[in-house]
Amino acid sequence: MIAWWEIGMRLLLAALLGAVIGINRGRLEWAAGLRTHMLVCVGSALAMIVSAFGFFDVLGRPNVVLDPSRIAAQVVSGVGFLGAGTILFLQREQVIRGLTTAAGLWAVASVGLAAGAGLYVAAVMTTLLLWAILALLKPLEQRYLRRRARSGRLRLRVAAGTPLARVEAAASAAGLPVKRITLRPREQDNDIVDIDCDPPLPREQLLAKVQQLGGVEGVVSVELPGLALD
Repeated sequence: MIAWWEIGMRLLLAALLGAVIGINRGRLEWAAGLRTHMLVCVGSALAMIVSAFGFFDVLGRPNVVLDPSRIAAQVVSGVGFLGAGTILFLQREQVIRGLTTAAGLWAVASVGLAAGAGLYVAAVMTTLLLWAILALLKPLEQRYLRRRARSGRLRLRVAAGTPLARVEAAASAAGLPVKRITLRPREQDNDIVDIDCDPPLPREQLLAKVQQLGGVEGVVSVELPGLALD
């Protein structure tokens, strides 16, 4: 059996590494944030410790054969249920959100297993790589891979309780080629409505639509990349 301080160090490292990823997801206001990622990582580390060292008292007895990877293996499959809870299918917009967060939880569980197994270098390197993927690649993805889609987006800030149907009717009246309308309620601020146009319109045409949408009752502001009109 390993020393108590070694157990504590592995669990603490798992908590810190899980926090690195959780801070990034929590900053973006996803359901699985700081505490969720820390819990997954620490729980995985503990499962690995129990799997490897929790049965020393029965080893050596006749007819006792143990697989030290058995409990740890269940973490990889079991965390899928938690990941499924972070994936949302928005029926109205016909889109799926939360896949990246679910994949992050699965990866963080593996980081916890590595920390629990004492593979410190692998755990730290994986955490740094995960953070780079989640935090550093997203701006590049939005800038280069999603440039065409982003140029066709309008963001409206609407007063709480404003019917989405009113916004949809105004967008149709403005002649926008609406592909998707997404409503994101906020508890302490104006709700956010994103309108994605397909095909994307030239910026000049979108600017002409902004004035019309800005006059709709309940609409506080209409925004474009690099432009905010109150």
